[in-house]
Amino acid sequence: MLNSVAVGRRLALRAAAYQLLAVGLVAALFLLRGLPQALAAALGGLAMLAGGLVAARLALGGGVIPAGAAMLRLLAGVVLKWAVVFAVLLVGLGAWKLPPLPLMAGLLTGLAAQVLAAARRQ
Repeated sequence: MLNSVAVGRRLALRAAAYQLLAVGLVAALFLLRGLPQALAAALGGLAMLAGGLVAARLALGGGVIPAGAAMLRLLAGVVLKWAVVFAVLLVGLGAWKLPPLPLMAGLLTGLAAQVLAAARRQ
């Protein structure tokens, strides 16, 4: 076996740590522009973090399963991840009236940190 579930879990945790660090830095930079901008950046990044953790939990939980079921779990995890992200963005923009630019900056920062963590060698 080339890849174990434990490796996937470690990757998910490492990606989450990178995301927290990157989003924290972006939120701190937006704090210079004001508290609503910093909160928006933090919410955008945390939406991506929460979505990634939900997807990882769904895809990597449940032990050993057949290949078809594993693919369905991965697909369901990706769909659920983006549903969580869009739901949080809608709440941030609609209900809380947060500024959209910092919200998207936090979201993109979280996504970039997730991709870079996944691309990094073990």
